[in-house]
Amino acid sequence: MRDTLVIKGAREHNLKNISLELPRDALIVFTGLSGSGKSSLAFDTIFAEGQRRYVESLSSYARQFLGQLDKPDVDFIEGLSPAVSIDQKSTNRNPRSTVGTITEVHDYLRLLYARAGTPHCPECGDVIARQTPQQIVDRIGELAEGTRFQVLAPVIRERKGEFVDLFRSLQSQGFSRVRVDGVVHALGEVPNLKKQEKHTVEVVVDRLSVKSNARRRITDSVETALRLSGGLVVLEFVDRAAKDPERERTFSQHLACLKDDLSFEQLEPRSFSFNSPFGACPECTGLGVRLVVDPELVVPDGSKSLSEGAIAPWAGGHVSNYFARLLEAVADDLGFSMDTPWDQLPAKARKAVLHGHGSQVTVRFRNRFNRSRQYTTTFEGVLGFVERRHEESESDASRERYAGFMREEPCAACNGARLKPLILAVTLGGASIADVSALSIAECADFLRALKLPPREAKIAGRVLKEINERLQFLLDVGLDYLSLDRAAGTLSGGEAQRIRLATQIGSGLVGVLYVLDEPSIGLHQRDNRRLIDTLVRLRNLGNTLIVVEHDEDTIKTADWVVDIGPGAGEHGGEVVVSGPVAELLAATDSATGAYLSGRRVIAVPPTRRSVDLSRALTVRGAAENNLHDVDASFPLGALIAVT
Repeated sequence: MRDTLVIKGAREHNLKNISLELPRDALIVFTGLSGSGKSSLAFDTIFAEGQRRYVESLSSYARQFLGQLDKPDVDFIEGLSPAVSIDQKSTNRNPRSTVGTITEVHDYLRLLYARAGTPHCPECGDVIARQTPQQIVDRIGELAEGTRFQVLAPVIRERKGEFVDLFRSLQSQGFSRVRVDGVVHALGEVPNLKKQEKHTVEVVVDRLSVKSNARRRITDSVETALRLSGGLVVLEFVDRAAKDPERERTFSQHLACLKDDLSFEQLEPRSFSFNSPFGACPECTGLGVRLVVDPELVVPDGSKSLSEGAIAPWAGGHVSNYFARLLEAVADDLGFSMDTPWDQLPAKARKAVLHGHGSQVTVRFRNRFNRSRQYTTTFEGVLGFVERRHEESESDASRERYAGFMREEPCAACNGARLKPLILAVTLGGASIADVSALSIAECADFLRALKLPPREAKIAGRVLKEINERLQFLLDVGLDYLSLDRAAGTLSGGEAQRIRLATQIGSGLVGVLYVLDEPSIGLHQRDNRRLIDTLVRLRNLGNTLIVVEHDEDTIKTADWVVDIGPGAGEHGGEVVVSGPVAELLAATDSATGAYLSGRRVIAVPPTRRSVDLSRALTVRGAAENNLHDVDASFPLGALIAVT
């Protein structure tokens, strides 16, 4: 394989028949003035040709789904590797996509919780666990030698009925005793049970004592009890006092809370996914938010009266007359005027208009023949109307119209955690999967590194934790320590989305790939710039070639090879000014980039600043979007303001 990448005759967009030779397995920076042709060479020529060649290598069946890719305007390119583009386009706007799902960290967390998590009852908080028959027998074997007990199989638990057929069936299977509502009876002497009362029936499978030579018999009895009851076995220690809370112990093959009569399904990774019906909150279907009608959007101008169209959803359109008559009927019934401004209406009137009127109202109107007509109807209120129409509408345009009067608020059932209550009750180190996802990436990494697990769980979780910690470290290395794993992908900036994809590519461990990046340092504080550069170098050291379109000084000086496109922008650019090591760029007299990097040219700091009138300012109060914590800020008008 060639150790260079050769481009001949590139003429895409404003490129002027460029030919150059680039080293492979190197960090290459394309720099130059904005509009000089850097992206045309990097993305529209080199990456586009690499992608086109990859698609052409696929079968004709696969190509029909990918479409035909145009060949860039270039004579030929040699030494081209499979190409991956990491640009600044924001990630998809899918509301189910989060930082955790994009980076696959959430997938590993799901696996971790499914295999090593400790389930609790969401009602009482008690720890519950699944036990195999052998584990149950082992627990019994830990009891003191000579402890006497009887093995019970609870076949009926708090159910109404006489259960005559059940007793007859048990007797035919060879059992001789049952405990009914706490009292032991011979199967042939069970009293008649009251049909309308709830009863508990437990089969006495065996009477045993803990002995070293009785293990086989204990095992057989436990397995029989589990089979009869569907996974439950009760041990009654007959030597203990009747009121002793330790007289009985219950063991379960299932994840079940006997106190609250709640049971878990078998825990699987899909149980912890909010994109799966097995784990998603049934109320919000895993979105974590619900749309509710906002009264402030329904009545945007409180100075208007109902007759002037204060109710925005009913103010226009061909049905406005119908709703005006309906509101007049409500006004007549409650005794308020349609001409009174909304803000001055009695609270009872506003409540009725928004939430509905308890009794029917009489609507009076004149038909097209000018005859008086009337009818009685219910009034559901404008909030109920908007919510119903939004749910029932089959038209996207209509649904979007009514969505304009609604806002998102956290789901009341899951408090925005997206998962079922039973799943949120599974913890690891005292935290649920939602708690861990809500931490910042830096806090999440610290939490998982400090996590102490019992020996069995530690052995199970070892490799999974290693994968999670590696991926979190990649995100830390690209300066994303402040993001949380549950942050919605649609709220990420272009630079954040690009650095997430960069971290994901490092985690993939691919070698021999050509990566093309578009200004990865954009929006990044200088404190984190070094970590980003180290990440790029690590990706190169894996055996990959990186082409980075960049203006950042530190990145340019770290590059193995620099290509300066220019000398100007647009029609005045499209030429290779410098292609070589950084020293050549610094020494080039016709390179604007080299002149500024070498210090021959500088941007002068203005000696005076524009005076600022603090009385004229844009003020923000209580900003809490994403990771903002109730921020107050003022921005003076008519000034250049830097937010850093």
